[in-house]
Amino acid sequence: MQKEIINTDKAPAAIGSYSQAVKLGNMVYTSGMIPVISETGEVVAGDAAVQAEQAIKNLGEVLQSAGTSFGKVVKTTVFIKDMKDFAAINDVYKKFFSANFPARSCVEVARLPKDVLVEIECIAYI
Repeated sequence: MQKEIINTDKAPAAIGSYSQAVKLGNMVYTSGMIPVISETGEVVAGDAAVQAEQAIKNLGEVLQSAGTSFGKVVKTTVFIKDMKDFAAINDVYKKFFSANFPARSCVEVARLPKDVLVEIECIAYI
């Protein structure tokens, strides 16, 4: 099997030495998506819920570019700056991931790129 690099200009470009996602066979592994507006490169203004929505929209663009969707996500990892924001982020998360939720880990971290409040990555199948 050969890996395929996934890249779309509809999601923020990588700010380091990584790819937006990698496809291997019928699996897609995304990098963490942060709440950056792809057209401007700026972090979306707002609280954790607003930032979560932008991060998940960015994730959706990468998934679509890879030929898959939220319904085929099997695992997510959510990194948040403050666990007090968990409920607000979870409410946004449920707008994109509904019945038959993927497995998920959620971890509070000291700091995220560009000092954002949330970063989300996932694994999906095609």
